[in-house]
Amino acid sequence: MTLDPLFGRASAGRSGLLLYQLPTLAALALALVTLPLSGALSDTTMVVSGVLVVVAISVAAVVLPWKTYDDRLAVLIPIVSLVGLGLVRYGTGGVGSPYSATLFVPFVWIALAAGRGNAILAALTLVATSQGPALLLTDFRQSADVVRVLFSPVVYGLVALVINEIARRLRLQLDDARATVAQRDSLLVDAVRASQEARSNETRANAVSRQLSGLWDAVTEQAIIGTDLTGRIDSWNPGACKMLGVAQHEALEAGLVITDVHVADELREQVATVGDATPLDDEAAFAVLVRDVATGSADVREWTYVRPDGSQLPVQVAATQRIGDDDDVVGYLFVATDMTKAREFERLKDEFVGMISHELRTPLSSILGYLELLRDEEDGPLTPEQTQYLDVAERNAQRLLRLVGDLLFTAQVEAGRFPIINQSTELESVLRAAAQTFEPVAAAASVQMRVVMDETVSTVVRGDATRLGQAVDNLLSNAVKFSPAGGLVTLSLVVHDQRATITVRDTGIGIPDAELDQLSTRFFRASTATSASVPGIGLGLAITKAIVVAHRGRLDVTSEVGIGTAFTVDLPTVDE
Repeated sequence: MTLDPLFGRASAGRSGLLLYQLPTLAALALALVTLPLSGALSDTTMVVSGVLVVVAISVAAVVLPWKTYDDRLAVLIPIVSLVGLGLVRYGTGGVGSPYSATLFVPFVWIALAAGRGNAILAALTLVATSQGPALLLTDFRQSADVVRVLFSPVVYGLVALVINEIARRLRLQLDDARATVAQRDSLLVDAVRASQEARSNETRANAVSRQLSGLWDAVTEQAIIGTDLTGRIDSWNPGACKMLGVAQHEALEAGLVITDVHVADELREQVATVGDATPLDDEAAFAVLVRDVATGSADVREWTYVRPDGSQLPVQVAATQRIGDDDDVVGYLFVATDMTKAREFERLKDEFVGMISHELRTPLSSILGYLELLRDEEDGPLTPEQTQYLDVAERNAQRLLRLVGDLLFTAQVEAGRFPIINQSTELESVLRAAAQTFEPVAAAASVQMRVVMDETVSTVVRGDATRLGQAVDNLLSNAVKFSPAGGLVTLSLVVHDQRATITVRDTGIGIPDAELDQLSTRFFRASTATSASVPGIGLGLAITKAIVVAHRGRLDVTSEVGIGTAFTVDLPTVDE
């Protein structure tokens, strides 16, 4: 009797069948106990029918003489249980039922049974019980419905095949283990037994080694470079050979360090953001590469690799720790993906945005010009209603023109044509102008605005006053826009060690931690902003970051949902 879904005939008999039916009964009992709390009951008849079906087949599992039947008939127990649980599911909300997960208990039983046919049977039964009525009502003229109908059976089938394959391998391993035990017990000489075990372990180790070696050699599209704790390269896969044009033996025998494949100027810029390291040394450069990885977290950043011939390659590098046998960090692993095609796609996209924006600016300017002519018409004065219509049209045209300007600006940034007037700029005057601009906006929104800075000193930076003012305006605009009535927006300036820090802090809705890294991505909007229906298109912070970076600065953000957000702009100062 193949009644045991995993271990063959070991548990044949009524008690064995009941044992495997107990999880289904437990899931059903838990659903019935929590049903009054969930409020999901929609069809009492369906639920009662499902319970009766499960109870009936459970009783049959104990009462009927299964040993006298064909081995394959035992699979009827989970199939019928699946039908019963499907009825319970449809009686508690159907697709939205909180008890849909109960279907997977008998589903796993069926999938665990020996034979590929049981995996397919498990998938088909789950599809029939979970989507049967819905399939009958589906309009197959809709592409989404066709995809759903085709997608679910395939996914369930794959899951069932995976479970079935795992069970098959476990059976094989169990058979091997039993054979090994039988063979070991039959041995009379301990020395012979130890020798056989040693040979078996050696074979397995070699197999694992061959598998790992095969996997390592199969990765040809990503460069995988391993280093020790000092950055010296000790692993170099075929993908690295292909990407960087250096053979494995050449990379290892030359004693290369990971910083040798990076552009020196790029590393020097990163080192400068965390401390002064001139001239650039390997230790400081390597510390920048593993700065975040050293704390145990993964780090994914974009860098530029350089080949021996001097050609450069944009890559996205995922850096992780390498853990040894004693759970100690023994080095680092750098997995690099070629970003050349992605960069080209971004370039073409930016060119398209820039072209469309440029083409929109001319007709918008013409529209605004004609609107101005209508407003200044002396022969036939406009009525108050016509003036109101004209104001609406002009306001929306101006808004669209500003949007087009932002799109053109971001396209210029991505294309490396960032217009900056590099001159001595007093930050205090930039901040005062920005505050004066937004004081009436804040007052209209019932938001208090406070400026904190030392008016007796003058902080000078090299840069473009207009662009810096635009960056501060964007931060203040967001702070006021996302603060509720009665909130507080604080604009402050602190100077220390030839660094000026501008902070815009609000008491608004905040931003989830998981979304902070995406804020400077074009067209990205935080989930808190979209859920609160705050208008915007997600260009302001992208523009702000571009301006700050162009001034050799850094833009940081801290936030807590429901408490508020603080943006800091860190800029280098100069002596007057």
